[in-house]
Amino acid sequence: MKKFVMAALGGTLAGVIATTQIAGPLIAQETASKATVYEQLDLFGDVFERIRAQYVTEVDEGDLIEAAIKGMMASLDPHSSYLPPKDFDDMQVQTHGEFGGLGIEVTQEDGFVKVVSPMDGTPADAAGVEAGDFITHVDGESLLGLDLNEAVDMMRGPIGSEIIITVVRKGKDEPFDISIIRDTIKLTAVRSRTEGQTVVLRVTTFNDQTYANLKSNLEKSVEEVGGMDKVNGFVIDLRNNPGGLLTQAIKVSDAFLESGEIVSTRGRTPQDGDRFNATPGDLAQGKPVVVLINGGSASASEIVAGALKDHRRAVVVGTKSFGKGSVQTIMPVKGGGAMRLTTARYYTPSGRSIQGLGVSPDIIVEQPQQNPDKDAIDSDRPAFRSEADLRDALNNDSYTEEERRQIEEERAKAEEAAKLREEDAQLAYAVDLLKGLSALAPKDQ
Repeated sequence: MKKFVMAALGGTLAGVIATTQIAGPLIAQETASKATVYEQLDLFGDVFERIRAQYVTEVDEGDLIEAAIKGMMASLDPHSSYLPPKDFDDMQVQTHGEFGGLGIEVTQEDGFVKVVSPMDGTPADAAGVEAGDFITHVDGESLLGLDLNEAVDMMRGPIGSEIIITVVRKGKDEPFDISIIRDTIKLTAVRSRTEGQTVVLRVTTFNDQTYANLKSNLEKSVEEVGGMDKVNGFVIDLRNNPGGLLTQAIKVSDAFLESGEIVSTRGRTPQDGDRFNATPGDLAQGKPVVVLINGGSASASEIVAGALKDHRRAVVVGTKSFGKGSVQTIMPVKGGGAMRLTTARYYTPSGRSIQGLGVSPDIIVEQPQQNPDKDAIDSDRPAFRSEADLRDALNNDSYTEEERRQIEEERAKAEEAAKLREEDAQLAYAVDLLKGLSALAPKDQ
């Protein structure tokens, strides 16, 4: 016992000696650092007073300080920003699914405003705005040099009013104008439909309605198909989904996972990190899942795609996602405004950060450009004839009426699938993939 106490004491003494040896330089460094910070704050105060007293026209002190805060936030990364009281109120409304505007999610890249994605069914979507577009002017005024919030403010306006945005698009030689009529944006977080025996869940955003919408739409569509036994699989369409609430991304991922990590976040220090795990219960009851993504799928969309891919719960189809792998925390501040501050990076279950890299699909399927001359091309093609079209062809009398009806139904379904390929090649691929997986499954499943 005495030996143990002495050993412990020895360790303590060694620690005290070591501390004494290095504490001096550390304290000196910390004091010097604080002095530098105070000097910089004195510099800010000096500049502020000179502007206030000597600028050519009288300035509003509040506007000066707000501009300084905005500049400080803008120097961090594209997703950190200061939200004045009105912008903070607007953001809170948006997470509840209804707001006024154009219906686009934007970010800033190299000083330019870049469209992450247009939201389904919004004025921007109807006007033809595409993910990846750069907006250079609003009503003829350049956005270059403005921070993101200032650019967004220029795009806001009364519902029913017209806005003309100038767009630079990859593949187009010249910038061009798009006219949009502002409207109230009512976001339906999830819409569903059936394609044969496949349930398609179109998730447009991650607001506080998303999981509830997903669950109710899934159950409704399964009932339409005739029950889970009749369903061959699910497509989760996350294309052009710019993201939203982390909590909802976790819930949507959990909806299709029985266990395991969904996402982890890592901040500046180890205690700032967190890990979120799935709980038992799979809404799809083990049926195959295909996730659709593209360059407009960002943030929360990438969490869902990454989690389902890493757990081999879904096949990811489409093109590489946007690559926003950072977490923003909204912090209310004095005066009714808030800071949107990047506080962590998130990682998929396999430990990969997608920041700047995106989620890579398991199967790359590009969406072909619509061909305006398609009808003209089709009209030049010769019409193919079958055996049944030939004069005096033999009848096939080996089938009963019921068998003939079944064949006709199968043919009609195949023709519908072919039509879908023309309308949406990526979705058609996902549906065909689920048909193939269903055909290979044991008959008793």
